[in-house]
Amino acid sequence: MRSYHPEKSPCVMRVKNPKNKVTRGSGLLEAFLAKKRSHQANQLIPTSYRGGKIADIGCGSYPLFLLNTSFKEKYGFDKVVDTNYSQQLFDKNIHFKHFDMEQNKSIPFENNFFDIVTLLAVFEHLEPEAIERLLEEIYRVLKSEGLFIMTTPAFWTKDLLKGMAQLRLVSSMEIKEHKTHYSIPQIISSLERGGFTKERIQSGYFEFFMNTWARARK
Repeated sequence: MRSYHPEKSPCVMRVKNPKNKVTRGSGLLEAFLAKKRSHQANQLIPTSYRGGKIADIGCGSYPLFLLNTSFKEKYGFDKVVDTNYSQQLFDKNIHFKHFDMEQNKSIPFENNFFDIVTLLAVFEHLEPEAIERLLEEIYRVLKSEGLFIMTTPAFWTKDLLKGMAQLRLVSSMEIKEHKTHYSIPQIISSLERGGFTKERIQSGYFEFFMNTWARARK
């Protein structure tokens, strides 16, 4: 595992919205943890990329990360779409696209389209076959030197998260949908099968080693 010193994120305007429920279900720490993921992803994006296009896959009906990151063009992908709310997001420079990661076989964009693709707290919700197919698609739509950034709970947190769900600290609905948890070597292996090379993958932990991040350059 390589060490990495994240850059400081640019200052961006915080957007409030009455539909600001960041995940399905409820939990006292859900909003806090979502903000931590958003902050971590923002730190991993070099300033030089922010004049391009970013896609956040599995962004949720309230795309917290996209609303709080500075980018020229923003695209949110999720299987839950609210038509009226999508127009509000468009007014905030976010193009919301319907996309079911387990059902759709391809991302509806041409090759080499995006500068950045993010996948935040999504990896653990997908079957291995769906992850491999999705990573291949992400690699395809990324530009040369484009970046893929992901977060997922650390492999050792499975029982801890179940306990937190029982205490209503995190969403039990979300935790029940977790398919598996990944170690950093397993994440790197998945990224390699998707097309990325090991030498271009960086990784680490955040939130007291409870979550893992990875950044891969095409």
